[in-house]
Amino acid sequence: MISSGCAVVTTAYFPPVEYFMAAAAAAAGELKVEDSESYVKQSYRNRCRIYACDGVLSLTVPVSAADGGKGIRDMRIDYSKPWLQQHERALISAYRTSAFFEYYKDDLFAVMEAKPETLFELNTALTVKLLGLLGLRCPLSFTGEYVPEYGPDVMDLRESIHPKKTVPEMFRNRFKPYYQVFYEKFGFIPGLSALDLLFNEGPNALSFL
Repeated sequence: MISSGCAVVTTAYFPPVEYFMAAAAAAAGELKVEDSESYVKQSYRNRCRIYACDGVLSLTVPVSAADGGKGIRDMRIDYSKPWLQQHERALISAYRTSAFFEYYKDDLFAVMEAKPETLFELNTALTVKLLGLLGLRCPLSFTGEYVPEYGPDVMDLRESIHPKKTVPEMFRNRFKPYYQVFYEKFGFIPGLSALDLLFNEGPNALSFL
């Protein structure tokens, strides 16, 4: 059952800031994750964007379908590839000088290093952890069934929050510039993983959502 005023999003790996803006803005105070869709490539479902020394860097989790399944819950993580070490090194390189990286990194790396079997499990664990670290008291639940289109009383963001699309208009004017490590090189970059906001602003991150 989808409550009026809730926000519906896809699963995402270290979701972008907009994802948590939706959680903060949901009138019902509820964030629903789509768990009954087919897997979609080249989306935030298995990738995130961070602010590295050369600009925006995408980190992708390699996945494969179990027994030919195409559902989002069928996607297994491929640990035969060294993506976990690569992602940790990339995050350390990008954020080691940020004010709060050392404070939060162990909590987040522990979720990754537990090596959940599926992408959906990894994403859910990371999202729950980030909701807590960001100070968002927003319950996370799942759709339970796929509904192609919701009514106007539901904030349906499944198609609009995407790495190949601009920041959704409803959030564009809400982005307040915050300190970013490489700001002096490339300026403020909105719409990155919420990790960027958390590592740079720490407990103050909630005020930007």
